[in-house]
Amino acid sequence: MNFDALIIEIDKGIRTVFGGVAHAARADPAAKIPEGDLGEGDRRHAAALMRVNHCGEVCAQALYQGQALASKNPRIKSVLSQAAREEADHLAWSAKRIAELGGHTSVLNPLWYLGSLAIGYAAGRIGDRWNLGFLAETERQVGKHLQGHLARLSPRDARTRALIETMEREELGHARTAQSLGASELAEPVKGAMRCASRVMTTTSYWI
Repeated sequence: MNFDALIIEIDKGIRTVFGGVAHAARADPAAKIPEGDLGEGDRRHAAALMRVNHCGEVCAQALYQGQALASKNPRIKSVLSQAAREEADHLAWSAKRIAELGGHTSVLNPLWYLGSLAIGYAAGRIGDRWNLGFLAETERQVGKHLQGHLARLSPRDARTRALIETMEREELGHARTAQSLGASELAEPVKGAMRCASRVMTTTSYWI
């Protein structure tokens, strides 16, 4: 990697972790939906759920970055780049909604970012089919996680629901794309380890 490319990757990391992705490239799915009549408890809960989602998007940016750095396949790099652009919108939407609800992003985002970058790079080094398999499984697990959030939201919180539904749809689309490109199915112990790591991240970031 040349020096200019290295600077670009470092800049991506800084902007992802410290809130530099201030504006999404696409319109906010909740922009035209009026704010619901939420109690203080509902607002805190929704902000915490969106903090978890924001943390997940920080991890996604790092994973895609690490996977793209490790892969030498131009087509796979292109797929990862497109997914990362959509995830960047998710990141911006999540941060905006957290602010609207009076919450804050996770103070542990730098830690999650570095860990995810390392995992993504390791997955990319194993080989393209496994790289895609890791992408597909990650997105499937994120989709299930978002479905759980939809079930836990207040029925009056249509704005947050619109965001999560859009994110869920696009995450599952990334999984289908990876499968169509020949993703290998990961072994069950690997999937289990991914679920355990996800639980640690989601439980921690809900509170801090």
